[in-house]
Amino acid sequence: MKCPFCGDQDSKVVDSRHSDDGLSIRRRRECMGCQRRFTTYEIVESLPIIVVKKNGSRQPFDRNKILNSMIRAFDKRKVNVADLDRITTEIEQSIQNSLEREISTDKIGEMILERLKPLDEVAYIRFASVYRRFQDVNSFVREISKLLEG
Repeated sequence: MKCPFCGDQDSKVVDSRHSDDGLSIRRRRECMGCQRRFTTYEIVESLPIIVVKKNGSRQPFDRNKILNSMIRAFDKRKVNVADLDRITTEIEQSIQNSLEREISTDKIGEMILERLKPLDEVAYIRFASVYRRFQDVNSFVREISKLLEG
């Protein structure tokens, strides 16, 4: 960390404390060159993610849309909401870690399907029917056949 007084690049951390909101860390540093102290703040960088919809429009990522779509797929099914929240967090972290700033709804849908399949096959088929826009009974049969084979 560059000293704001003398410009020296070498400093040591004397004290670290979490901020009141828990979103940053306050660090007291001492310059190894001039021995003066200064304060720095460390925060997590969160870059916005843009979702590209099927029609080409773009909108900000909203984890609640993922969670709500899964809740609809589990309508009248037993599910632990904590599992759905965990899946939503996994997907969100995976997207953040990819370093891509844009993601298609197709990729998000595939990520959801991948996680629903081992959790509940009926919810998987329900989600797939909306996500893949099944148009007839044959579409359902093909998807169920793939599920039974896999």
